[in-house]
Amino acid sequence: MKQLITAIALSIAAAGVFAADAPASKPMTAQQQKMADCSAANKGKKGDEYKAAQKACLSGQAAPASAPMTQKEKMAYCSKQNKGKKGDDFKSAQKACLSAG
Repeated sequence: MKQLITAIALSIAAAGVFAADAPASKPMTAQQQKMADCSAANKGKKGDEYKAAQKACLSGQAAPASAPMTQKEKMAYCSKQNKGKKGDDFKSAQKACLSAG
């Protein structure tokens, strides 16, 4: 039994060493990035509500009416929308986005 546990532990350790030597992963494709963004935007939703929101997001439609965004969600959304802007341009865009309905 000890030999089995030792063998498993060594196998896992060896796999970790080889995985660490693996080349850096490729950047995400546009579709993969879109899926990741939609998934992050719909975090916390469950079941049919999540599926409907994902479908709408991936097809480029507005999300179905649901509870209004929390302040934290709104800040994350606006930050994502204004990515790449700097300084005063970023601040004014953020202010406009956060004050929008």
